[in-house]
Amino acid sequence: MADEYFYALTLQGAKASEVWDPEAKGADDSQGGHKLIIKQALLGPEAVDAELNVVQVEAMTWKESVKVPVATLKAGQNSQVLLDLSFPDPPVTFSLVQGTGPVHIIGHHLIGGPFEEFEHVDDFDEVDEEEMLDDEEGEEGEEEDEEDEAPKSKKAKTTNNAKGKGAATKNNKGKK
Repeated sequence: MADEYFYALTLQGAKASEVWDPEAKGADDSQGGHKLIIKQALLGPEAVDAELNVVQVEAMTWKESVKVPVATLKAGQNSQVLLDLSFPDPPVTFSLVQGTGPVHIIGHHLIGGPFEEFEHVDDFDEVDEEEMLDDEEGEEGEEEDEEDEAPKSKKAKTTNNAKGKGAATKNNKGKK
């Protein structure tokens, strides 16, 4: 289960920049990985009127680093923007590429493996694969015996392929 913490930073001054990299700061990785979710960027009340403030993010894609503006804010017009950005891999660099701010960025820092809760799903997948293999083997045998019968519905296949029940009942009916 992931632990969730409030995350906030302030970019103020020309060309201000801040890096989110908990692994470089010696964070304890025994709980799993880190993930950053950014929800909002807003101008502080002391922002210069009519000055355009542009926030840029630099983060890794699956192949390379990418730089992209994520918010443009102007006091008196739009002083906040709602975001839904997720960064599963540090480092992430936030920069004020235009304007002097202050721009406050807020979100959540998740620590721990978000997939730990679903470890049991792998067990179900293995069971499903085994049942599917058993079902396929059983259907091949049934097809040879039942060439004259019409195809069964999916629902009928599901109940007839239950381990042992449907097969025993079907065999008993055929012997009478």
